[in-house]
Amino acid sequence: MCPGAHAAAMQINPVLVESAVVLAVVLCVHMAVWNQHSWCSVALVIQAFYVQHKWDRLLKSGAAVFQFRPAANSGIVPASMVMPLLGLVLREKCSASGNVYFERFSMVVTITGMMLALFLSLIALGITRPVPTNSCVVAGLAGGAILYTTKQTLTVSEVIEVLEVLLIFVYLSLIVLYLLPRCFTPGEALLIVGGISFIVNQLIKRSLNLSEVKGDPANYFLPVVVVGSLLLGVFFALLFCFMESETWVSSLFFHMMTAVLVLGILMPWLSLFIGRHPIMWLLDFLTLNDRRLCLLGYWVFLAVLATCVVLHQNYQRQSGSKKHQASTVVRKYFHLIVVATFVPGLIYDRQLLHVASVGCLAVFLFLEYVRYFRIRPLGQLLRQLLTLFLDERDSGPLILTHVYLLLGMSLPIWLFPGPCAPKGVLPGAGGLVPYAGVLAVGIGDTVASVFGSTMGEIRWPGTKKTLEGTATSVFAQIIAVVMFLIFDGSINLNSTYSWIVGSITLVALLEAYTSQIDNLLLPLYLFVLLLL
Repeated sequence: MCPGAHAAAMQINPVLVESAVVLAVVLCVHMAVWNQHSWCSVALVIQAFYVQHKWDRLLKSGAAVFQFRPAANSGIVPASMVMPLLGLVLREKCSASGNVYFERFSMVVTITGMMLALFLSLIALGITRPVPTNSCVVAGLAGGAILYTTKQTLTVSEVIEVLEVLLIFVYLSLIVLYLLPRCFTPGEALLIVGGISFIVNQLIKRSLNLSEVKGDPANYFLPVVVVGSLLLGVFFALLFCFMESETWVSSLFFHMMTAVLVLGILMPWLSLFIGRHPIMWLLDFLTLNDRRLCLLGYWVFLAVLATCVVLHQNYQRQSGSKKHQASTVVRKYFHLIVVATFVPGLIYDRQLLHVASVGCLAVFLFLEYVRYFRIRPLGQLLRQLLTLFLDERDSGPLILTHVYLLLGMSLPIWLFPGPCAPKGVLPGAGGLVPYAGVLAVGIGDTVASVFGSTMGEIRWPGTKKTLEGTATSVFAQIIAVVMFLIFDGSINLNSTYSWIVGSITLVALLEAYTSQIDNLLLPLYLFVLLLL
C-alpha cells in the first residue's frame, strides 16, 4: 500500500464504522419484523447518528454539564438502539407464541427505549451552541414519527407507564451523574440508568398490583436486588457527604443499616411476590436435588480460585522491584473462570444459574460499596487488592469492570423470554440465546484481546484492535457453538449456521470499533441477532 493510501486508511473514524455496524443490526431486525416500530427504529438510529456528533463535540469542549468518562466517544448510537431492538425481537417471539401479555410488555419496552434516547438527544441539542439546525430537523422528524406510532399502538395506561420510566430516569440520572463523575459515557449512562429506571418502575407497578403477580418466583429476585442496591448506594453516598466514612462508628452504622434494609424491607417485599419467606424458599430451591449441590460446590471452588488469582497477583506486585498493572492476559483469566462458571449452569440448571448470578451481583455491589466508602474492616484492603486490575475504563471513583463482566454474562439469561418459548427452548439460532454472553464476552472478547495483544500485527483502521484478534475471536466462537451443540441436547439449530456465523462476525466487528463497555453491549447485540 502506498503511503498516501495508508494514511487515508488510518484516518477512518471508528465512530462511523461503529454506527454502520449498529445500522446493519437495525436493518436486520427491521427486515425480520417489518412493522411501525421497526420503521421508527430506523428513524431513531439516523437521528442518533446526527446527535452523537453533537455529544462528541460537547465532550471534547468540556461543555457537557456533567463529567463523563474520558478517552471515549459518547456512544449514543449503540446505546440508543439496545432497548428498542430488544423490545422488537421479544415482541416478535411473544407474538408467534400467542402470549398477548408479554407482546404488549415488549411494545412498552420498545417505546420506552425510544423515548429515553430522544430525551438524551434533546439535552444535547439544547445545550449545543450555535443551535444545530440540521440535527434539530432530523431529531424532530424522528421524534414526530415515534410519538405518532406511540399514539397509534399503546393504550393510555401504557403511555403513562412510559412517562413514569422517563420521570424516574431524569431524577436518577441527575443523582448518579452528580455523585459518580467520570464513571460513564452518555451512552453508558443511558443504557444503565435507563435499565435501572425501567426495573424500578416495574417493581413499583407490581407491588401496587399484587393480584397480577405471576410467573417464576426466581424472576423477582433481580428487581428487588437492583432496587435495594440503588437505595443503599444513594442513601450512603448522600450521608457520607456530611460525615467521615472511614471511622469504626460510620462502618458499624453502614452494616447496621444494610441489615435493616435487607431484613426489614427487602425480605418482606420479596415475600409478597413469592408467597413465602425468601430464605426458606431459597433453602428449598438450592437443596432441590444433588445436581444443584454439586454445581454450588463447583462454583464455590471457582470463587476461591479467582480469589487466589487476585492474591497471587498482588503478592507479585509487592515482591517486585516496581509497581505494575495486571496485563491483558492476566485480566482475561477472570473471563475464563466466568466461562467455566456459566457453561455448566447453562447446560444442567439454568434456573439455578439465574438465581446464583443475581446473588453474585448483590455481593459484587455490596463489596464495591465497602471499597468505595472505605468501610471497615475490608474497605482499605479491597482498594489495595483491586487497584492492580484497573484499566483505562475505570477512570471514575467506582471500579465496575467486574460488575460489567457479570452483567454481560447474565443478561441473556435474565432476558430470555421463557413465557414465549415453547417448552423453555427456542428453535434455530434462538437455542443459543442464553449463551450470547458466554460467546460474545467470555470467549469472543477474551480470545480477541489475548491473540490481538500478543500476535496481532494488522490493525483495524483508526483503532488499536487487530484483524488477527477479530478473526480468531470469530473462529473461537464458532468452535464454541459446535461444543455447545455436542453437550447441550436442547439446542437444535435447524440449518441456521450461516445466520449464526454472520451474527458472530457482526458483533466481533462491533467489538473492534466500539469504545464503550463491550462487556455490556456485545452480549445484548448478539442476543438480539440470535433471537431473530
